[in-house]
Amino acid sequence: MSRWLILGATSPIAREFARLAAARGVDVVLAGRDLEDMERSATDLRIRGGHAVSVVEFDALDMASHEAFVRRVAAEGEGPLGVFVAFGFMPSQAEIDAAPELGAHVINANFTGAASILLWLKPVLEARKGVVVVLGSVAGDRGRASNYTYGSAKAGLHTFLQGLRIVLDRAGVRVINIKPGFIDTSMSWGNVKDGPLMATPRALAERALKLAEGRGAGESYFPWFWFVIMAIIKSVPYRIFRRLPI
Repeated sequence: MSRWLILGATSPIAREFARLAAARGVDVVLAGRDLEDMERSATDLRIRGGHAVSVVEFDALDMASHEAFVRRVAAEGEGPLGVFVAFGFMPSQAEIDAAPELGAHVINANFTGAASILLWLKPVLEARKGVVVVLGSVAGDRGRASNYTYGSAKAGLHTFLQGLRIVLDRAGVRVINIKPGFIDTSMSWGNVKDGPLMATPRALAERALKLAEGRGAGESYFPWFWFVIMAIIKSVPYRIFRRLPI
């Protein structure tokens, strides 16, 4: 990989991923809404000895800007491109129920915005090759009363990635969908209680880069035991599942 484009670069997971990628001497493009924050991260990465680090404004919700954003990114580099999609938004279902307009925001931030930017990036990836790594969620595996809006957005994203994977595989581009469980970030604060199932942003970033540098594609749960947990959850009959406090 000659360059990593990190979308949603101000998230804790994206920061850790950028540090790991830069440590390998790969060029890094930080893309997000908070330019001052990303400039500070870029300075840190340059000090750590990474190759070129640049900062580009990107807003997943401003889908009218995605074409121009991709044209700019494509014009600034050559060779295989890695794309790490790390942005997301997860208010509680109670907050969404109290303000239904928030539901569209959640779906746009987690699904529509991600699908839009990946569709614009698709011809660039087909021409330059590379890999796409997207953060999905175990919440997309089955609708639950406690977060069905967020889960539905991730479910849509999972289905989109399944099809995109087939299309880009024909061009030699791998598409990896990581489904994390509980990660210790600001998205979890107030929504998820600390516990033994909570993982760190650093560990998830390490897993994401390891998958990107491997040969595989497809879906991967993180940590691995979420595959077992979700297999059990998906197998519970609805008449029982509807009574569970999850």
